[in-house]
Amino acid sequence: MNRTISIIGAGRVGRTLGRRLRQLRWTIEAVVARSKTHAREAVRWIGAGKPFARLERDLFSANVLLLTVGDSALAAVAEDLAHTADGNLKGKVVLHTSGALDSRVLRPLARLGAATGSLHPMQTFTGKESPNLTGIVFAIEGAPAARRVAAQIAHELGGEPIVIDPKEKAAYHAAGTLAAGHALALMETATQILIRAGFTRKGALKALLPLTRQMLDNFEAAGPRAAWTGPLARKDYATVSAHAKALRIYPREFRDAYEALSLLSARVLAGYPETAIANIRRALRNRE
Repeated sequence: MNRTISIIGAGRVGRTLGRRLRQLRWTIEAVVARSKTHAREAVRWIGAGKPFARLERDLFSANVLLLTVGDSALAAVAEDLAHTADGNLKGKVVLHTSGALDSRVLRPLARLGAATGSLHPMQTFTGKESPNLTGIVFAIEGAPAARRVAAQIAHELGGEPIVIDPKEKAAYHAAGTLAAGHALALMETATQILIRAGFTRKGALKALLPLTRQMLDNFEAAGPRAAWTGPLARKDYATVSAHAKALRIYPREFRDAYEALSLLSARVLAGYPETAIANIRRALRNRE
């Protein structure tokens, strides 16, 4: 395959993947961003490519088009690309990097002959540093030719391509959001509670990060049940009630999250979920 690629959307993911692919000796043809300034900045960061502030025919000089725009913009960008192409796209591969959407959003391009698919790395991107992609799962789906190219890119980046049912993309992405986005909210919530209790932010992180890392190590090594600790694992429902009562001075969402997560823990970790849930509900009624 001709290892040439154009990148549409020069945000965190587009820049990071573009830079890594350039280091892997892919030829970066065009880089499209929302302004010429942003496009030039992206080209400098990637180390190659011609900057554009709008979709141009030059994009199609590449064999692969990688769409790294936000989910809400993806359908419109696909339509605009189809109009810009103004003809047959046979032989071109178009991939998007959305975690929640599948390749059907690229139908306007598929109608013109492009092989369309998606390539989503299950990893976080800050835009400040390039994340480690070694061993990372890349969910791929789409037309056979698109899947082949997506798998090749994933392998070259050091990742592991996993073919996913298009209908399961949203659920797959929800799992990643729970593990990363929502877990981050939990960590910040716990940090703010310790700060209010008298810790410095540095001290709170020093207390919480080793605890969280050990939990993840235990989860990986021993599984969920063996790794489960705390009052719910000990069936200490009086402590659950005390926790909920202590959280009354915090924003309502703090207590709501604690209560919801207690019930969720019982559902997925307890040996007898219904009994545990009933006991938690009684404990929460007694929090007053």
